[in-house]
Amino acid sequence: MTTTRTTTRTDPMSETPGETAERTATASDTPPDAEQLRRWRMVLGADSADSTGRTLTGQDAAMDGALDALYGGGAGKKPNGRGTGGRSAGLGASAPSVARWLGDIRTYFPSSVVQVMQRDAIDRLGLSALLLEPEMLEAVEPDVHLVGTLLSLNKAMPETTKETARAVVRKVVEDLERRLESRTRATLTGALDRSARISRPRHRDIDWDRTIRANLKNYLTLPAPDAATTAGETGATPTGTVVPERLIGYGRSSRSAKKDIVLCVDQSGSMAASVVHASVFGAVLASMRTLSTRLVVFDTAVVDLTDQLDDPVDVLFGTQLGGGTDINRALAYCQSRITRPADTVVVLISDLYEGGIRDEMLKRVAAMKASGVQFVTLLALSDEGAPAYDHEHAAALGALGAPAFACTPDLFPDVMAAAIEKRPLPIPDKEYQP
Repeated sequence: MTTTRTTTRTDPMSETPGETAERTATASDTPPDAEQLRRWRMVLGADSADSTGRTLTGQDAAMDGALDALYGGGAGKKPNGRGTGGRSAGLGASAPSVARWLGDIRTYFPSSVVQVMQRDAIDRLGLSALLLEPEMLEAVEPDVHLVGTLLSLNKAMPETTKETARAVVRKVVEDLERRLESRTRATLTGALDRSARISRPRHRDIDWDRTIRANLKNYLTLPAPDAATTAGETGATPTGTVVPERLIGYGRSSRSAKKDIVLCVDQSGSMAASVVHASVFGAVLASMRTLSTRLVVFDTAVVDLTDQLDDPVDVLFGTQLGGGTDINRALAYCQSRITRPADTVVVLISDLYEGGIRDEMLKRVAAMKASGVQFVTLLALSDEGAPAYDHEHAAALGALGAPAFACTPDLFPDVMAAAIEKRPLPIPDKEYQP
């Protein structure tokens, strides 16, 4: 009796950069039932060979070997696909062997699949230590998960590796900045302009266009002129006026910041992707002159990284992923730095697994909200789907009027805009919420 792989394998039949014209021709000439068997053979692995009757050759065999090195079972299989009498889910502890395997998967699979396989290799086979070698870092496909892994290894990283690691992290950070910066700036600039408008402006500060639009419902038709005034005139045009019951004015420009933003980020190990995105957003917000941005990271200790916000890579290497969690202590620090409560937005990014004093944490949130602070709780700031979090604490914060929800990087500018304008937050699909 045969066995199948106990782990789900990535479907290797997606279009990939490494496919050759010969393979395309072969696939198109293969009868449909044989092609289906081939696909099942690639998905299920070598243990299904007897039942499918398919023998893989060429690039198919090489792809299968790369998959089998990560997802196979048994003993003796090597990353190059050549067996020694059995199969094993292991790339060994040999850096050259792993580097060769990383090169293979980048040849056979698209980058999105490579990132998933790298993540599985690190998580399943314990290859984190090998990332401390420069030649390994040069072979990997950079992504947010890899950055989180490198940050967790930061303290153990030798000097010879740190520059390579910084280059990998910077590549990911610059990609995120290109994707997120323009929309964040546009969204928040509009929100800041709207929040700065005044309702009792001086004459020179009146926004006439918006004032007229807001008062069109008060349009009055004036009485027709008397006969003496219109003597000799024909076809007089009726006139009217807009009664401006409500004036809308521009907020007077100021060199001081219009809003204070405090990002309070949990740097426990499970929050790695959120730390990466928060650091990038922190740098973007800090570059806007109309905002005063503070970035605070915490575990059981609290570190203020505000003075490093001009370079998010420095921010990331200033974090220490892992350890415990003391949300109450972190919020106490943030609260002590608030000078303009009515113009302050505090964003707590945490899975809410509190190791400190729970009741004190909730009292602190209630006190900040009572003083006029806009308080936002994000269970995660990432694209990784519904996060694990403390449901009891999330419900308690919701009862205080600070609903906790997961947020993707694309949604974050809209969340911040709503908080700045003191509008209801755009909470996403309920399936991701407490």
